[in-house]
Amino acid sequence: MSGTTATATGTVGTTASIRKPVYLAVYDTLADWEPGHATAQLARAGYEIRTVGPTREPVTTVGGLRIQPDLALDDVRPSDASLLILPGADLWDAGDDLAPFARKAREFLDAGVPVAAICGATAGLAREGLLDDRTHTSAVSFYLAATGYGGGERYAEADAVTDGGLVTAGPTEPVAFAREILRLLHVYDDEAVDAWYRLFHDSDAEAYAVLEKAGAL
Repeated sequence: MSGTTATATGTVGTTASIRKPVYLAVYDTLADWEPGHATAQLARAGYEIRTVGPTREPVTTVGGLRIQPDLALDDVRPSDASLLILPGADLWDAGDDLAPFARKAREFLDAGVPVAAICGATAGLAREGLLDDRTHTSAVSFYLAATGYGGGERYAEADAVTDGGLVTAGPTEPVAFAREILRLLHVYDDEAVDAWYRLFHDSDAEAYAVLEKAGAL
């Protein structure tokens, strides 16, 4: 799946000039490596990254990092945000603890505010019915099929997919995940986003000059 992408019609985005905060969902067992490329580059581009937990109580990632959320989920409003990022976590497959985050994703999408989900978060969105009518991807197709969702025919064998304001990716594709987010929010033009991906995914040194010219470093 490396180096491929699928982008479908109906994508909803926000312009970088709005610069509303990006909300990063945080919860126990969060997969540390999955949102980092996206949040780092968005912060460099001028977006405030605000962490959102189930409550304001600290959470612990799978790597043992302790995070104090800026906001509780109940206090989050789509109108205040540019994007909601849902990383993977063991808890997505261990019960319904994170189901409220999937319901919040529905609220965002219904309001026309983008959502980006990676790894286990895609299964949470599948259970919520948000992948039934959108082209999407995940770790593997049978992972989502096990949720019993109705969107199997819309599954794409790609590193990351954007459709209907929703970005999806599997756990081994954090760079492609970030690429789709940068493109969705129009953070840089297509040439700069492509160069960013080539630099961080393929170690293509020639891409550095493109990014430097675009002011994306």
